Amino acid sequence: MFTIKQNRCSRSSGIGVHVGPEYAAAILIGQWMFGLYILAQFTMPWMLGVMDESQFTHMIRGYKNGEIFNNAVLLLHVIPVMLISLSATFQLVPYIRNRYPRFHRWNGRLFLLVGFLGAISGIYMTWGIGSRLSDVGAIGVTLNGILIPIFVLYAWRTAVNKQFMLHRRFAVHAFILINGVWSVRLYLMAWYMINQGPLGNTSKIDGPADIAISFASYLLPMAIAELAFWAERRRQSLTTFFAALGVSIMALLTLVGVFAASTMMWIPRITTAF
Repeated sequence: MFTIKQNRCSRSSGIGVHVGPEYAAAILIGQWMFGLYILAQFTMPWMLGVMDESQFTHMIRGYKNGEIFNNAVLLLHVIPVMLISLSATFQLVPYIRNRYPRFHRWNGRLFLLVGFLGAISGIYMTWGIGSRLSDVGAIGVTLNGILIPIFVLYAWRTAVNKQFMLHRRFAVHAFILINGVWSVRLYLMAWYMINQGPLGNTSKIDGPADIAISFASYLLPMAIAELAFWAERRRQSLTTFFAALGVSIMALLTLVGVFAASTMMWIPRITTAF
């Protein structure tokens, strides 16, 4: 599922961790399912002019009739995610990165820009208009939102300065952080599926399992990514083995999470919308 390779395409700016096709396919399917969910739940109703707060009772704080500014923030936070969900995974594919560098650069810029704006609007929604069920339960997603602009800035600056090895590292972490809310859904639904229901979860999303998942959704893959980069620098069989093992576990977790989130959350809501 995973190979550690030095990125020798010095003029290719972007995410360059080499993952196996199974892992890339799992991420691609999960991202596209998330993108289709946003299309069905937000984009199409907005384009057709039929949005109503009754359609968003499953959200902590969704669309509210008459709240022009807050609704605009919500839509600007959510709808662009559909675009990057459909295209961001291509940043992970070495063939596309090397054969189509212009697409890779512009796709990466779009991803970083949308991620940056999404983090700012997400923090505003969480703490400005009360899109949270509890303060404790919102800490994990808030830290995620704070870290996104930092890593986006460094990923952008290192690309502009042609520090491509550093850029690759920061871009990988930016990719993980920007997809943190996506990963939360995968981990949470996988947890429910494995336990056949909630275990350590509460209705206010502040149970021990909820809090652990809210942090693990980005800190765990970031730690595994750092292990992979460390193994790449060391080039020793033992470190390579542990890095490959770590990423393989992440791939398995992603596969389970994509299946659970798709069957338990996204597909039912997509079919209902259509």
